[in-house]
Amino acid sequence: MTIPDSSGYDYMMENGSIELPCKPEEERRIVQDLNSKAESNLREGYLYYVISNRWFVGWQRYTGQLEGSYPFEDHSVGSQSLIPTITEDRPGVIDNSDIIDGEYNKDDDPQLCRNLEEGRDYVIVPQEVWEKLLKWYKGGPALPRKMISVGDQQKQFSVEVFPLCLRLVDSRDQSEVAIRLSKKASLHDLYLKVCRLKGLDPEKARIWDYFNKQKHTILISSSQTLEESNLQMDQNILLELPIDGFGMDSTGNGLALVPVEPIRSSFSIAGGPTMSNGYSTGYTSSIHQRSTSTSSYGDMEDGNDGSKPITRGDKGGLAGLQNLGNTCFMNSALQCLVHTPHLAEYFLQDYSDEINRQNPLGMHGELALAFGELLRKLWSSGRTPVAPRAFKGKLARFAPQFSGYNQHDSQELLAFLLDGLHEDLNRVKQKPYIETRDSDCQPDEEVADEFWRNHKARNDSVIVDVCQGQYKSTLVCPACEKISITFDPFMYLSLPLPSTATRSMTITVFYGDGSGLPMPFTVTVLKQGCCKDLIQALSVASCLRSDEYLLLAEVYEHRVYRYLENPSEHLATIKDDEHIVAYRLPKKEVNLTRLEICHRYQEVERKLFLTPLVTILEDPRSGADIDLAVNRMLSPLKRKAFFTSTIENGRENGSPSNGTEEQMNICSSTQLGPAIQSIDDIEPDGMSSGELSFRLCITDDKGYGCKPILKDSPIKPGRIVKVMLDWSDKEHELYDASYLKDLPEVHKSGVLAKKTKQEAISLFSCLDAFLKEEPLGPDDMWYCPRCKEHRQASKKLDLWRLPDVLVFHLKRFSYSRWLKNKLDTFVNFPIHNLDLNKYVKSKDASEGSHVYELYAISNHYGGLGGGHYSAYCKLIDDNKWYHFDDAHVSPVGESEVKTSAAYVLFYRRVKPTSGGNVGEPSEVHKVS
Repeated sequence: MTIPDSSGYDYMMENGSIELPCKPEEERRIVQDLNSKAESNLREGYLYYVISNRWFVGWQRYTGQLEGSYPFEDHSVGSQSLIPTITEDRPGVIDNSDIIDGEYNKDDDPQLCRNLEEGRDYVIVPQEVWEKLLKWYKGGPALPRKMISVGDQQKQFSVEVFPLCLRLVDSRDQSEVAIRLSKKASLHDLYLKVCRLKGLDPEKARIWDYFNKQKHTILISSSQTLEESNLQMDQNILLELPIDGFGMDSTGNGLALVPVEPIRSSFSIAGGPTMSNGYSTGYTSSIHQRSTSTSSYGDMEDGNDGSKPITRGDKGGLAGLQNLGNTCFMNSALQCLVHTPHLAEYFLQDYSDEINRQNPLGMHGELALAFGELLRKLWSSGRTPVAPRAFKGKLARFAPQFSGYNQHDSQELLAFLLDGLHEDLNRVKQKPYIETRDSDCQPDEEVADEFWRNHKARNDSVIVDVCQGQYKSTLVCPACEKISITFDPFMYLSLPLPSTATRSMTITVFYGDGSGLPMPFTVTVLKQGCCKDLIQALSVASCLRSDEYLLLAEVYEHRVYRYLENPSEHLATIKDDEHIVAYRLPKKEVNLTRLEICHRYQEVERKLFLTPLVTILEDPRSGADIDLAVNRMLSPLKRKAFFTSTIENGRENGSPSNGTEEQMNICSSTQLGPAIQSIDDIEPDGMSSGELSFRLCITDDKGYGCKPILKDSPIKPGRIVKVMLDWSDKEHELYDASYLKDLPEVHKSGVLAKKTKQEAISLFSCLDAFLKEEPLGPDDMWYCPRCKEHRQASKKLDLWRLPDVLVFHLKRFSYSRWLKNKLDTFVNFPIHNLDLNKYVKSKDASEGSHVYELYAISNHYGGLGGGHYSAYCKLIDDNKWYHFDDAHVSPVGESEVKTSAAYVLFYRRVKPTSGGNVGEPSEVHKVS
């Protein structure tokens, strides 16, 4: 199928292939109504359509739907070609060719490229919206997708953009063909599709789970879904045709098909008793999946014999985990947990009595059982890699956010997994209700112990025993100085990287009264700050007067793309490659009109250029008022040869030749540029003859629909008036436009940035930043019980009780609507003898040692989207480090595990020796 190479409405009209179009605002209203109707009636099975974001953004701009937001969040270098030019042209036919994988014909089923991201590369619209857009614009091809329900406990609706692709291997000729079905399709549906494709009788066909081209399980035609059968994207399934029930296939080869009953064994994954059919009572196994004679289903994926007891003495733990499709994040997190000595000892023993199937906050024990089974395989399979398909299936059921085959965050998975294991293994079957109360000036030791007892009364598991600590949280009200102290549990500590706490930003400041030339200022602000902080820093740098204020704006494609008028808006919404300006405007109580002036070449195409100017007008009534304001704003740009003005105090005001010198001494200068105080002071050329001095057009709020302005043209009162200034040869002779060109970026990457990137900081400085007192954010206000109001209280954290296993999460990633960033700062963390005694505020000697030793690291290499996870883990028994990179496991020296890729650090408490010393004699890392 070939998409016509046309981008305009003319092509469609000439070919008579489209009805007369609606107005842009009418199209927008119709689509918005259809979207709202679909969102209010979400149903499983409803049809949605995938549309190229490149085309859809053009339609959004045409209908005015992109006000105040980007078409997508990540303007990466590779995506620059996708940024459409702002235009009022009607988009051409719908063209989805840029998101389709490879060549396709009209009769083919086109497939999407696998590396696409929603919102960046494509959008999803309901069937009714697609049909309406198709009626208006034609094109295609159509890419229908169904709505499915994902998750077990917390069901969510999701459009299955990438259906499950299975590679069917025909045993008769070893040919392969791709089969695509929803993961919610049944095995019966799979049989029907395969047999229709091959022209076979479903009663005579046998389909095997042929993962890694090894027979694992016969897939019996049933209502069981492909997802429940643990089938993975792009894996193989095998088609065989037995003759006379069990015997020879059509090629004469003997089949390994045997009576479908698994081997009976006294072993179960939880160490508990087994049922007569060989399955453990502690494991939910499907009656529709049957195993071969080589091993039971639970151990089929790695060829491991799970019938023998597993002990740490077998020197296991060197098995890798196969990547099932962007699952390196999961493999990295799992290897760190599997090599946690306390957890390994626990799950290698009989833990069946502690499975809590009634906990409404848990996963009916299934997550703990799946993790325990996987851990046993890894510790008993020698060096044979394990495919964690069953575990991934459980994970997708209980945590739909980790379903599919997108890359995720290993720390987020760890947080979910630790919490899920705790709830599945919680020894408390009926949680008592306990009301939390304030400290009321009691001794910290008593309050902390009470909080911990209350916590243990509701939460008691091996995860709490091993991984949970307690910190002291102190809140102080800024108004009444009320102090609130609580002692809360933690599972891990998320540490900021202090070297990146500040940010250098370059902003160009424009005078809104035409009193000076624009000047760029570079200021340093808190990276997690807000626009108020940036404005304050700019005010000091530019010597802002008390009767002025700064209006921040982003300039994009020579237009004001958005105003940053909310002082609480986070600076993370401003990216380094954006162009931000600040307009100095007067503070006045009366209602003012903001005049926005954009510049165009006076040519046929009339392209925009230069930076927009913004000024304030009081009650503009006619085109003459606008013309005077434009003259005033351009006056600092007048070339010296044409600058005609009065001489005041023995010098020429506003001359560009000395304007630069004045800007360099801006804080000490008393005269800021030309002495133009009001529009009455200006007598522009041409005004006396009844004509305007400039070619001006007024536009609508979106910058479209230009209408020429005459001297007596009435100006409608409003908050913002937008005009276009057409530059002719006359304007280029009179004014130096170079001052309005080439705005600097907010932050320019270069040598300085590379040096900062490689800066090394210590783990202790990260911990200090985490424990530093700081005010709560405006979105996280605290309700003061004394003031009876929400206050922006100051908060201070202190470590009170440390667990045996201490996990540090280094906050390398920052996300917001506008910014995604990864920090590659090298953090120097100790491997041995991490001494935290100075940080622990509790004086209880029974807490034991506060010295720790590193045993595992979850690493992240690369940037956002294209990164890779791996793990360094230490086998405690042989005191050696290994690199676990998915299925590949290799030894690594201890000195090699400290890299800038370290993301999550796992430490275990070092037990004091009989002589009172901690661990073996070595250099102890202490805080100065």
